[in-house]
Amino acid sequence: MQARDIYLSRPWLRFYPAGLGDAVEVPRVALPRLFEERAARYAASVAVNFYGNQVRYRDLLDQVRRLASALAGLGVRKGDRVAVYLLNTPQFIISYMAILRLGAIVTPISPVYTSLEVRHQLTDSGARVVICQDILYDNVVRSGVALDAVIATGISEYLPWVKRALGKSLLAKVARDIEIPEVDLRGREGVHQFQDLLKAHPPTPPDVEIDPEEDLAVLPYTGGTTGPPKGVMLTHSQVLHTHYHTTAFWPVMEEGKEVVIAFLPFYHIYGQVVAMINTLFLGGTVILFTTVDLDDIIDSVDFHRATILFGVPTFYEYLKEHARTNRANWRRLKLLTSGADTLHETTVKAWTERTGSTIIEGYGLTETAAVSHANPMGRHKTGSFGIPVPNVWAAVVDPDTHAFLPVGEVGELVLRGPNIMKGYWNAPAETARALVEIDGDVWFKTGDLVRMDEEGYFYFFDRKKDLIKFRGYSVFAREIEDYLYQHPQIKAAGVIGVPDPKAGQLVKAIIVLQKEARGKMSEEDVLAYCRQGLAPYKVPRIVEFRGELPQTDVGKISRRELREELEDV
Repeated sequence: MQARDIYLSRPWLRFYPAGLGDAVEVPRVALPRLFEERAARYAASVAVNFYGNQVRYRDLLDQVRRLASALAGLGVRKGDRVAVYLLNTPQFIISYMAILRLGAIVTPISPVYTSLEVRHQLTDSGARVVICQDILYDNVVRSGVALDAVIATGISEYLPWVKRALGKSLLAKVARDIEIPEVDLRGREGVHQFQDLLKAHPPTPPDVEIDPEEDLAVLPYTGGTTGPPKGVMLTHSQVLHTHYHTTAFWPVMEEGKEVVIAFLPFYHIYGQVVAMINTLFLGGTVILFTTVDLDDIIDSVDFHRATILFGVPTFYEYLKEHARTNRANWRRLKLLTSGADTLHETTVKAWTERTGSTIIEGYGLTETAAVSHANPMGRHKTGSFGIPVPNVWAAVVDPDTHAFLPVGEVGELVLRGPNIMKGYWNAPAETARALVEIDGDVWFKTGDLVRMDEEGYFYFFDRKKDLIKFRGYSVFAREIEDYLYQHPQIKAAGVIGVPDPKAGQLVKAIIVLQKEARGKMSEEDVLAYCRQGLAPYKVPRIVEFRGELPQTDVGKISRRELREELEDV
């Protein structure tokens, strides 16, 4: 059988849950319509629990409708982009659904963005209205973008009155070293107060006709790893497909029964679609955290009788060593997942030994509306990010020629399916590079180097841009990191290529040691360890010790920042 035919035969289908078949039927409906149906069905149930403040579906729907009326009054129309510059709060959910209710497009902005980054997204997206956290308002002003309106809101507005004093401490954890200003925006020209708008407008927004297949719902921006961040055009249908794919693939997710711990940032596609939308569209309860407080999350597992937790590798890495981890019964959770970065086998092993529970790894990108692969329950493979979810096709091709590669060979992952983006906003050349025709079908080039085994399970090697070229050899940064993580005295590691006129690139390892090893383990100790298990050309030429490594907003080591540091020297 030819390589192409093997991928098109989808060998992974035999590992789908019983009765699933090879595809999932997804209704042709706009996201706000489905949300309203769920909110009506589960009106008395708790939709969001925010540090003890319980917002029921009927009240959430009422506030969504009121804000939609207010936005319409401010001139927001179908197709307009509205920026959501908020932390994980109930206001994010209300804003998100209200914008969609008008047929407008949500463009979420990272709360840790600088004013220059905010400027790029507002200018590129064309957003003229911003819903922002009050402490982030100055960044909006400093961006210099002319806006029609700003809607400001504070974190304490949805905290229980007995916990409102916590508001500033929660913000401090998010802002890290940034001083939290005292903010009073009342009376500022062009600034509206979130709660004032809810009180002043009725829950009767205008009806808008939405074509789920064509109309955009969300315009999230990529992290800018290969240049300025790009807007990813996702329709209502593409986002909805991810919801139905995921819940069908993991049938333990039941309508009206799930209690989901949600600390992943909602501005990021993983937290937004997998945690927020999946939960609300199942009529479940979102246990919402603004910050990743390990103690609070541990306590919530049993206190709230949680059923699902969506996480990232660094979360489990820290939690497996946390003093209070054993206070929670992690086995009560139906589903523990990891995404957004590579889950190291050492983390999985240590976590399972300590808690008796299993982490299920998955994979997805902003361009795939969050999910394309996941490990099936009861048949996961450690080290693999799983098999394609229903309705998604995957293959491995030569990055340059696009020829399909034999099973087991490393190449670029390409995908096609109904959850793949329409393209990049205002970037036809970038779209043409990403969505390419191969043998008559249009595939999305992910930029990730992977391989597939005989059963259809996929394994991540590296991003194409992270591939290190040393004296003609291809060196995978992730492979070296995985090996370093196996050393008991190494807590974290990031590997990058350093330009060198003779070798092309030298392999550099930036390492964080366990506390007890600091000052005791030397560079030569690291190199000696690497020589034991790595081919000579893979052994780092440079070793640097640090107290911490830069991370992205979802907690993965940021090789981009490590490379940028070299450029600044």
